[in-house]
Amino acid sequence: MSAPVVRALLALGIVAGAVWVSVTTPARLGLDLKGGTQIVLETQDSPTVKAGTESTDRAVEVLRRRVDALGVSEPSLTRSGERRIIVELPGVQDPREAAEVIGRTAQLTFHPVLGVEVPAPSPSDSSTSPSPAPSSSAAPGEAERVVTDERGQDIRIAAAALTGEGVKGASAEIDPQGLGGWFVSLDFRGSGGSAWQDLTGAAACAPPGDPTRRVAIVLDEQVISSPQVDPSVACDVGITGGSTQITGSFTPDEAKDLAALIRGGALPVPVEVIEQRTVGPTLGAAAIDASAKAAAIGVALTALFIVIMYRLLGGLAMVALACYAVIAYGALVALGATLTLPGLAGFVLAIGMAIDANVLVFERAREEYAAQPTMGLRPAVTAGFTRAWSAIIDSNVTTLLAAGLLFFLASGPVRGFGVTLAIGVLASMLSALVITRVLADWAVRRKGVARRPEITGIALPGRVRTWLAERDPDLMRHGRRWLAGSAVVLVLAVSGIAWRGLDLGVEFTGGRLVEYSMSSPMSVDDAREVVSDAGFPRAVVQESGADNVSVRTGDMTNDQEAQVRVALAEASDGDVTKQRDELIGPSLGDELRQKALIALGVALLVQMAYLAIRFRWTFGAAAVAAMAHDALVLVGIFAWLGKPVDGVFLAALLTVIGYSVNDSVVVFDRVRELWGSQRRRGFDRVVNSAILQTVPRTVNTGLGAVFILAALALLGGDSLTDFAIALLIGIAVGTYSSMFTAGPLVIELEKRSPSPPPQVRTPSAARQRERRDSSGAVV
Repeated sequence: MSAPVVRALLALGIVAGAVWVSVTTPARLGLDLKGGTQIVLETQDSPTVKAGTESTDRAVEVLRRRVDALGVSEPSLTRSGERRIIVELPGVQDPREAAEVIGRTAQLTFHPVLGVEVPAPSPSDSSTSPSPAPSSSAAPGEAERVVTDERGQDIRIAAAALTGEGVKGASAEIDPQGLGGWFVSLDFRGSGGSAWQDLTGAAACAPPGDPTRRVAIVLDEQVISSPQVDPSVACDVGITGGSTQITGSFTPDEAKDLAALIRGGALPVPVEVIEQRTVGPTLGAAAIDASAKAAAIGVALTALFIVIMYRLLGGLAMVALACYAVIAYGALVALGATLTLPGLAGFVLAIGMAIDANVLVFERAREEYAAQPTMGLRPAVTAGFTRAWSAIIDSNVTTLLAAGLLFFLASGPVRGFGVTLAIGVLASMLSALVITRVLADWAVRRKGVARRPEITGIALPGRVRTWLAERDPDLMRHGRRWLAGSAVVLVLAVSGIAWRGLDLGVEFTGGRLVEYSMSSPMSVDDAREVVSDAGFPRAVVQESGADNVSVRTGDMTNDQEAQVRVALAEASDGDVTKQRDELIGPSLGDELRQKALIALGVALLVQMAYLAIRFRWTFGAAAVAAMAHDALVLVGIFAWLGKPVDGVFLAALLTVIGYSVNDSVVVFDRVRELWGSQRRRGFDRVVNSAILQTVPRTVNTGLGAVFILAALALLGGDSLTDFAIALLIGIAVGTYSSMFTAGPLVIELEKRSPSPPPQVRTPSAARQRERRDSSGAVV
């Protein structure tokens, strides 16, 4: 079976499988797209148990029972690392109840009451009031302590006689006669029933009304009930039957929550809320709608551009890109990946980046056809795929490295961006190298196409290439001037960071960011005054889109956030809806900030090592220096503009790093090829020729991505605007630096390098395999 047939069958099978998966399996949307609350918990060491993988797994099971008791549809609980638990609650917009219920340790204990604690008399008080003697059944000891009962009275209790481990079940019930109100019924198991009988039997020996006839029921160090044992209970006999009731002034919700806690069981270790995100369903729906419109318009403009530039093969490439979209989506669904808002942006962006591989192939095919028009279309297309292979592989590997860093070092929705970007890169390579090739091979075999080669777009050199060929500018003649210009731009960017500082988001500083949508317009100054009067004078209050206000502060509880929301509603005389709510603990903020710096450092080192292995150390150093230049310029521009540097910006920054290296790799791949066969030419001339030959690819790829990013910036909604702006800046700076920073720098480094030029490639066998006669037969 020939290679083209194998490729065709492989392409058909992959596309068919992706279509089947896409149709039969629904996508898993993140909470930022469908609305809900995500809470990240971190287990803490207790006096008796050390937090680790085993204890955290047990905590997950307890929390799962509690969440099920809350009645949330399709909840998700997963362990992340050794000590973190991610709880996703779709549809839950007010996290106060959920955070209170799932985060409590639920340590339930039952204690004998030793007596009422009378305050010691002050020195000026000459009267004395003897304290009641403790019960003879429990002498004072280290386990004794004073607690406040449900009526606000201080009582002394002994060590626990029974714990929640002995409780089998709990349910919230109401007195059928309506006299006793709501109560919680408990059923005991194992030795719990006998322990309860002994405890109540000992208490029943005290006369009615005596404090020591009471039993204190303590939940998380708080007395929730301390009832007297009923007079009908006999001394040393106790309550039999294996069940009892917890009574008190419970509301229906309080009784149900308490029953859910007890039924769920006690957490083996305490937990702390370190991150909390809430997204309103309207915001998620608006984000999907805006992203879909931006994607449709951006892809349509990109398709029109590619068809104009490459005609028939450009149209076939867009068919391949449609297949790419199906393959990438099917892969996401099959892997069970969660599609988040940044992930959706990554998916759209990857469509633009997928154009790059096709452009590389088509430009190489143009070069081959222009060098030898009599060779025919088929050999030119085949040579284009073959000779573009190394540049495609190297450039996409650098992007995959950035995506991998996002996945392993980022958190929250940004990890979703890393996943979709990685899948998008792999799918784009598959679509370009397999599907596009199958379609292109089929097209150039048609007799009508062979008679009119200009309709393919390959037989035409292109306006940019023609213009450059006519003028042949020597861009590297003033290489040091280009480097000086890059240095000036870099100084301006760094001065912005030093002078204006970075507006770090709550991901990196810790704190809370809440965005409100207001039905009645309110000025930012009025909103700032309302938030200040509500107890947060240092909160940062800003306008966030039309009729939206964001509030950012260092520390705000769920109850305080509710108070701020009510205050804004009263002041605006309208409805106030919480659109977005992000809470990051200070320890997690420090950790994420450190991870961001680590991600950038690792990106520099890993990509430098890869490029040094694939090329030369001078090439790797120049590409990484240009990449660092692009990253610092982007950060500096955001500093001058006063835009937030948050998790989404980190995703954009690492993407720009990948794009920057991608551009440099394409140039250096051409430098390596030319230098090996033109060793007598000056290296600066070789670099200049490589840049001029890759400019058409750089321009066409950049414009293809710009259409999609511009659509995201204009139509993608507030959540994606800064993301798209960052990438637009990154593409512009990266395109410049690949030619006017990396190129001159590698020339300067090679002047100081003792390594000889690479060996001349032997063209005979490899070249002959690419050459075909005009009839299409293989030579």
